[in-house]
Amino acid sequence: MAVQAGFEDKGVKRPLESALSWLRTLARRYRLSSIWGVVAVLIVLLGIFAPLISPDDPLRPNPLVRAQGPSRQHWLGTDFIGRDVLSRIVHGTTWSLFVAVTSVLLGTTLGAVWAVASAFFGGTFDLLGERLVEVLLSFPPILLALLLASALGASTWTVILSIAATRVAYGTRIIRSQALAVRDIPYVEAARSLGASSWRIIFLHIAPQCIGVYLVLITTSLGIAIVLEATLGFLGAGIPPPTPTWGNMLGDAASMLIPKWHLVVFPGLAIVMTVLAFNQFGDGLRDALDPRLRGANL
Repeated sequence: MAVQAGFEDKGVKRPLESALSWLRTLARRYRLSSIWGVVAVLIVLLGIFAPLISPDDPLRPNPLVRAQGPSRQHWLGTDFIGRDVLSRIVHGTTWSLFVAVTSVLLGTTLGAVWAVASAFFGGTFDLLGERLVEVLLSFPPILLALLLASALGASTWTVILSIAATRVAYGTRIIRSQALAVRDIPYVEAARSLGASSWRIIFLHIAPQCIGVYLVLITTSLGIAIVLEATLGFLGAGIPPPTPTWGNMLGDAASMLIPKWHLVVFPGLAIVMTVLAFNQFGDGLRDALDPRLRGANL
């Protein structure tokens, strides 16, 4: 029994030790991306625990301290109706990340399913799918999102669907190229010759080889989705006020006759830091998952 327990302990420890060793190696090799990855994790935690971290109610106005600069009571100042800017930025993290993550997951997943099916079945289905992708790619992302958001009406899920629509075509185009390369690999041909069904080949042999590209697309698309959400909020087509989002905060500042500097700088810094963190982390993840790029960094 002791011998068996020893083998079980070793069996548990070895995968953990291997995983930790792999993470330490990646952290040393991609130091800058690791640092930005930590920043991205901290931003996500800030969004999750916003109600506990926020120093004040982001929706409570105080006319006595309207449009005041940073002070001891309000570290980042107040807006034009006296709401605490720091609290609104903290809660805006929750909304911006929720919209970005949900829209990117939805759009990229739909694009991935479409791409794998298009690459595998080919023929007319692939031809028509590629023409539709080209039509979607002909629209600038912000224009497509703005058209959809304006047509569907202002709401949280409208913004999510509008941003997700801009991610579908990009996910389809990139993942399709990976699926086409995997489709002609000998072990896929062997599975087909042994009588495996089309769906079995797709889910067990082709789709797993596209996971790396899928993860990289998600991380790099998060920054784009955050910018799109902020732009829609700034233009008045985003999540309706008084919901605290970074785009709404910039839009409120722009509506003032003479915008206060702190109402522009601090929400803008939140957007820049978040986009930069996810983009840099996504670049490092791409290098780590791509064997050619990983070999170049050895």
